[in-house]
Amino acid sequence: MTTDASGTNPVNRPEPSVEILRYSAFTHDPAGGNPAGVVLDASGLDDAAMLAVAAEVGYSETAFVTGHDEASRRFRVRYFSPLAEVAFCGHATVALTVALAERLGPGDIVLDTPVGEIPVATKVDGEGAVLATLTSVPTRSRPAASTELDATLKALGWTSGDLDPALPPHVAFGGNDHLVLAAASRARLADLDYDFDELAEVMRRHGWTTVHLVWRESPERFHARDPFPVGGVVEDPATGAAAAAFGGYLRTLGLVTEPATITIRQGEDMGRPSDLLIELDPRDTRTRVSGQAVPIG
Repeated sequence: MTTDASGTNPVNRPEPSVEILRYSAFTHDPAGGNPAGVVLDASGLDDAAMLAVAAEVGYSETAFVTGHDEASRRFRVRYFSPLAEVAFCGHATVALTVALAERLGPGDIVLDTPVGEIPVATKVDGEGAVLATLTSVPTRSRPAASTELDATLKALGWTSGDLDPALPPHVAFGGNDHLVLAAASRARLADLDYDFDELAEVMRRHGWTTVHLVWRESPERFHARDPFPVGGVVEDPATGAAAAAFGGYLRTLGLVTEPATITIRQGEDMGRPSDLLIELDPRDTRTRVSGQAVPIG
């Protein structure tokens, strides 16, 4: 089933009988950001049931708490897209930990995920909103092979001339792999009309979760778009896992020489603007990714 990030569910079947919360992450407006499903008690669900819930919710990912120790604020979590399990999802992590902080109070939370331990700090800002900051697993980045690049450009309908030569194509990891391609202009980034099935096949072949398309407005501000056909979604409005990987990309290229905070603006071209903040330290291979999340009606 193919769905979009708005969460529209084209199949009129009742959802499985579990409590499903809905939050939009990396925004203060429910009409913006990236929607995520949150199931705080999935202890009774097997893999097929979690996949069924994610498919019925229809968002790009749903987070499932499969075990917990509330006294230590430690939770075991899995993530599912409408089509498959995903090893790590940043926006669903933000949505989940905001939901937990609203119920348990702000403070540190630890998630045990398929990619490892993810610490998340939550706090309430001056306007009463909960802000979550996750710390990724160690990141890494390598140059993309010509065969990887050529197949992706063909599926996107781009050419090598559409790329920024100062920001070379890389495959970056921040919990899962993402191909990073930098557009030479904002107009190129805005004009996204790709072959869904062809790009999905390329991504499955190489094990990529999204293709992270970026445009550099300044050293501290980037715009991004993330096709996600392998998850059954045309595009993500905010991709925290890709933002974590992008931090590793910037570090590998030597573009971060001292502690820095960088803003990633995503979702603007699809009408769901999102703001992701990443904090980088050249002495640390991990990326800190921050954002708010708000309940959806």
